Amino acid sequence: MTTTPGFDPRALLAESRLGVLATIKSDGRPQLSPVMPAYDPDAGVIRVSTREGLAKTANLRRDPRAALEVTAPDGRSWATAEGVATLTGPGTDPHGPEVDALVEYYRAAAGEHPDWDEYRSTMVSDRRVLLTLTVERVYGADIG
Repeated sequence: MTTTPGFDPRALLAESRLGVLATIKSDGRPQLSPVMPAYDPDAGVIRVSTREGLAKTANLRRDPRAALEVTAPDGRSWATAEGVATLTGPGTDPHGPEVDALVEYYRAAAGEHPDWDEYRSTMVSDRRVLLTLTVERVYGADIG
């Protein structure tokens, strides 16, 4: 599939804070999960906070291939990013590198947190994992 001429799907990825992540179940069928992505175009990655023990995390530990789809608020344009994911965490130290990576994700996705100590503690107790999708291919369409 090709991108609609004149439409930049990477711009839609950059502005979208809600998407659907597709991972691959052990039986080969897709597992779809709503997520809050943060696209870093300079690094060529999309980051998502998730938890250890969820289907998407287990699927990616077995098969790291994934796709993320975002849609414009009016539903008339969409973008898909495909690639390979890496998982960081969960961390056991609120000030360890796994939690630091989640702090960076939060800042990119939502800005400053009102209580970073509380956030860091919650990331450990919730067994949070940072999913980093290295974007290999992006495509989309604008039916505007």
